[in-house]
Amino acid sequence: MSKETEQVPLKQFTEQAYLDYSMYVILDRALPSLGDGLKPVQRRIIYAMSELGLNAAAKYKKSVRTVGNVIGQFHPHGDSAVYEAMVLLSQSFSTRYPLIDPQGNWGSIDDPKSFAAMRYTECRLSRYSQILLKELGQGTVDWVSNFDGTLLEPQMLPSKLPNLLLNGSMGIAIGMATDVPPHNLQEVVKACIKLLDHPKSTVEEICSIILGPDYPTGAEITTSKDEMLNIYKTGKGSIRMRSTYDIEKGEIVITSLPHQTSSSKILEQIAAQMDLKKLPMLVDIRDEGDEENPTRLVLVPKSNRVDKEALMNHLFATTDLQKNLRVNMNVIGLNGKPQVMDIRSLLKDWLKFRSQTVTRRLEHRLDWVMDRLHILEGLMIVYLNLDAVIKIIRNEENPKKSLQKKFKLSLIQVEAILEIRLRQLAKLEEVKIKEEQTTLEKEKKDLEKTLKSKSRLKTLIKKELKNDAEVHGDERKSLIVERAEATAFDESELISSDPVTIILSKLGWIRAAKGHDVDVENMNYREGDKFLTSSTGRNNQNAVFFDSKGKAYTLPCHSLPSARGQGEPLTGRLNVESGETFLGVVSGNKEDKVILATDAGYGFIARLGDIETKNKSGKGVLKVQEDGKVLFPQKIKTDQDKIVAISNEGRMLVFNISELPELTKGRGNKIIGIPKERYKSGQEKLHSLVVISEGNELKLINGKRHFTVKEKDISNFEGSRGRRGSLLPKVFRKIDSVEVINLKEDIKIASEER
Repeated sequence: MSKETEQVPLKQFTEQAYLDYSMYVILDRALPSLGDGLKPVQRRIIYAMSELGLNAAAKYKKSVRTVGNVIGQFHPHGDSAVYEAMVLLSQSFSTRYPLIDPQGNWGSIDDPKSFAAMRYTECRLSRYSQILLKELGQGTVDWVSNFDGTLLEPQMLPSKLPNLLLNGSMGIAIGMATDVPPHNLQEVVKACIKLLDHPKSTVEEICSIILGPDYPTGAEITTSKDEMLNIYKTGKGSIRMRSTYDIEKGEIVITSLPHQTSSSKILEQIAAQMDLKKLPMLVDIRDEGDEENPTRLVLVPKSNRVDKEALMNHLFATTDLQKNLRVNMNVIGLNGKPQVMDIRSLLKDWLKFRSQTVTRRLEHRLDWVMDRLHILEGLMIVYLNLDAVIKIIRNEENPKKSLQKKFKLSLIQVEAILEIRLRQLAKLEEVKIKEEQTTLEKEKKDLEKTLKSKSRLKTLIKKELKNDAEVHGDERKSLIVERAEATAFDESELISSDPVTIILSKLGWIRAAKGHDVDVENMNYREGDKFLTSSTGRNNQNAVFFDSKGKAYTLPCHSLPSARGQGEPLTGRLNVESGETFLGVVSGNKEDKVILATDAGYGFIARLGDIETKNKSGKGVLKVQEDGKVLFPQKIKTDQDKIVAISNEGRMLVFNISELPELTKGRGNKIIGIPKERYKSGQEKLHSLVVISEGNELKLINGKRHFTVKEKDISNFEGSRGRRGSLLPKVFRKIDSVEVINLKEDIKIASEER
C-alpha cells in the first residue's frame, strides 16, 4: 500500500460521507433560498431560459430545448426531474405567480401530472419572471462556476419582490422539510413598506396586513385569527382550507378546491360513501369542469328538503373538500444556514437582502457613470485638438504613448480615442458631449446622495416595490372566513328510523323484524330453541344485550339479521366468555332508562347511553352474586311508572320509580326484602320484575291458569322500597310469568318455568 494513501476508520468515513450528502441535499436541492425564493434547479431553469432569449415577448420554444440547456450547462441531473420542476413553475393552479408561460398540455387541476412529453410542449418566461432577472447584469449578485467550470451562473437571482413568500415552496430534505405557503403580492408589499417605515413593527401588526396565505386554487381559509397569528409567530402550524360552493336550481355546485386537491379523488370519496349507503340524501354526482371552469363538481340531492348546508358540512369532515395544509417556514437564510423563521424575521432579512442588492446596483451604475465621464473628458480633448490628434495618429510610430504624453490622457481615454472611426469625427460636437456630461454629472450626484443616505435608499426601495405591485399585483384568491368545525353525520342520522322489533331466543340467536306488531312467540325457531324476550325500537338506534354475568353488549339495530330467517347467534358477533348466556335485550334512545336487577333483590336504574359500548367484549354493568341470576331488563316509559317485584314465595311489592337510584354500574339498592340466609339457601329469590304505568293491569300466569291483578287492587301491594311485600293469593304464589296488559305496545316477559 502506498504511503500517501490516507487511512480512515470506516465509521468516521461513513459518518462524514453521509453528513456531506445530507448538507448537499439540504442546501443544493430541497430548501429554497430566502433571497429569491428558489431552489437551485428552479434558479438554473429561469437563468437558462433568459440566456436563450425566451423572455415574455419572445416566441415559444420547445421545452426540450430548455431542458437540454439546463442539464447540459448547469444542472447535470435527470431530464425528467428538470422538466417536472419546469411544469410546476408554469401551472397556474400549482404556483401563485407562474414564472413560465406555457403552451400545450401542461397538466390540469384534476391531474397535475398529466402533462405531455417535453418534445411536444413549448414555453417562454412570464412577465412576472422579470422581477428575478431584470437586475441580473447590473452587478447585483455573485457569480460562481458551473459544474464543469466552463461557464458562470448566478449564485442568487436579484429578486425585486420577496418571491419566497409570494410563490411559497415545498421540499423534503434529510432530517428536515419546508412548506412555505404562497401569499398575495399586494399584501406582502404593504407589509414590506410597513417594516421599512416602522422597523420595530410586531408580528401582530404585520398580520393585520398579511391576513394569511393566498393559494392559487382559491377556496376558503377557515383557520382562526389566533391560529394564524401563532403560525406566523412560530413559522410552523397548519392551514385549514375548505371548498366553496353555490346552490344552482336545487343542486350543489362546488366551484373551488383546496390547494393540491384532485377533483377525481373527491368524486371517488363521495361515490364510496354512496355505495356504502352513508349518503342516502344524495342521488348523483358529476364533474362538469372545462377550460373556462376547471372546477365544477355537481352534487344532486334527493329532494329540495335535504339540508344542503348539513350535507356539505358532512362532506367537509369526511372528504378532501376540506384539507389541512402544513406550514413549516424552513429556509436557507442570508447566512447560508437552514432555519425556521417567523414572518417578521423573514421579511426583515429579505429587506436586508434587497437593500444590499439595490446598493450593489447603484454602485455598479455609479462606476459606469464615472468611467463614462472619464471617457467624455478625453473625447472633448479630441474635439478641441482635432488636427493635432490626427497628426499624431498619422505620423507617430506609437500614437498611444504620444497622445498620453501630449494631452496627459489615461490609457482608457486613449483607447476610446483610437477606436473612433474617421467618419465619426465630424459628429463629435462640443454641445452633445457637454449635454451628456451634464446629464451624467447630475446622475452621479444623485447616486452618491442615495448611497450615502439610508432614508433615500429606503425611499427608492419603497418606490420600486410599489411600482412592481402595480404591475404584477392582483386580488386575493383565497378568502379568509372563520367557520365552525366541520362534523360528520352521526351514523344513526343516515339510517332510516323505521320501527323494528328485536327478538332474542333462548339459545342466544338474534334477529330484527320490521314494525312493532310482531307475533314473536309464534315465529319460526330452530329445533330445540324458543322465544326468550323482545324489545321494540328504531332502525337507527342501538340494541343492548345482557348476559348472565351482568355484562352489557351493544349492536346497531340496522346491522342485525332480518327476521325472515332464523337469525344469527350473538356469539358470532360478540366476544362472550364460555358458558355465559344472554338473558335480555333493550333498544331505545340514549336517554331512555332501564331497570337492571338480580334475583338477590338488588338493582338500579341506568340510562342506555351510559351502558352502551363499542367494545365487542362488552363491559360489566350489573354486579351479580355467586350463583345469582340476572333478571330481564325493564324499560321505563315515564318517571311516574311503578316497579312491581315478585318473589318466588309469592310476595309482591309495588313502589315508585323515584325510590330506586340512577347509576352507571354496580349492585344497586335493595328492591324487595329477601333475607340473606333464605337467599343463600335458595329458598327465596326475586322471581319477576316489571314496570307498570297508570291504567295498567298485571296478568300472573301459572301453567294454563292466570290471575289478573286489577289496577284498583295493585295499591294493596304498595310499600316502600326494600320491604318484604304482601302475599299473593295461594294459587298464584308460584308463577311462571308475568304480563303487563293494556299498554299501547304490549310487553311480554317470559320467566323460567318452575
